[in-house]
Amino acid sequence: MAVWDGIQNLGWFMLAGLLLNLTPGPDLLYILGHALRPRQGAARAGVVATLGVITGCLVHVAIASAGLGALLAASATAFGVVKWLGAAYLVYLGLRSWRASGAGPGQAAVPAATPSDGAIFRNGLLTNLLNPKVVLFFLAFLPQFIAPEAADVTAAFVVLGLIFCANSLLFCLGCVWGATWAGRRLGGVLAPVRPWLERVAGVMFIGFGLRLALAETPAR
Repeated sequence: MAVWDGIQNLGWFMLAGLLLNLTPGPDLLYILGHALRPRQGAARAGVVATLGVITGCLVHVAIASAGLGALLAASATAFGVVKWLGAAYLVYLGLRSWRASGAGPGQAAVPAATPSDGAIFRNGLLTNLLNPKVVLFFLAFLPQFIAPEAADVTAAFVVLGLIFCANSLLFCLGCVWGATWAGRRLGGVLAPVRPWLERVAGVMFIGFGLRLALAETPAR
């Protein structure tokens, strides 16, 4: 098939994708945050969060393959708008997580309503979609595995993007399974420190947001 002829080093591509998925980031933190929560349906919430994040990745692949990603990389204004929206959203998630843990030592956590599947999916989608560095990642990473003599570069790009998203889906679902398994067996141990885990997650989200806000606009 012509499209497969345009792809090179597929095994190395899949290995590199796995290693990249192992790198902690806001997407994985968001997924694990739902899968570890002490409530019925934590596994379901983790799966829905995963589907939201992966849908965002698929949108980024579509944007990059359509050439809009290159436009985003070349336009300081477009990149800046998406960057600041994404940074603000990550900081918002961090502050919400911190607030849910309680304002300080000895204070009770603020009860949080159980979010609906739709809200979990939407927030996962936005966490991924409002990060312009994701589409730039696809633009920089995927072409390295497209053969110079590829007959249809766009088709090869889309196939690689879909493979990356599929591998990410399996990886994230594995993380959800591991997190819910640990949550069921270590729930009693984690309960006393859960407020502090919420605060750590909040600080990490805020840190991701600040790092995104300080990211430089790609050189034209």
